[in-house]
Amino acid sequence: MSGNYDDIIGLPHPTSARHPRMPLTDRAAQFSPFAALSGYDEALKETARLTQRRIELDESVKEELDRKLRRLESLGKEAPPVTVTYFLQDPRKEGGAYVTVTGRVKKFHRHCQGMELEDGTEIYFSDILRLN
Repeated sequence: MSGNYDDIIGLPHPTSARHPRMPLTDRAAQFSPFAALSGYDEALKETARLTQRRIELDESVKEELDRKLRRLESLGKEAPPVTVTYFLQDPRKEGGAYVTVTGRVKKFHRHCQGMELEDGTEIYFSDILRLN
């Protein structure tokens, strides 16, 4: 019984004089999984990440916060540490998160309606939800 390849079955494997053989590690990489949609998993995770909506305060709460801020500013360097809950806008999507920090006020910035804590945290007055 003769086959179609009987004339070449015993010949040595051909090697190119121009191109060296590919290392086995590189050959294995040819068969590794292929990500046709690069970045898709990250985009899916970003879409699934939840954010909060900003809470709109009523006028009486705004007045109370303003009163506390003025008192805090009047105390100056003798002001006690404060705990502030404020809205932090998400840089990538609509909404954000409410963050609570505790620290001493380093400086009030009336021109931009905000304050800076000693740790460098900058908070706009309009973002404050609670001040203790």
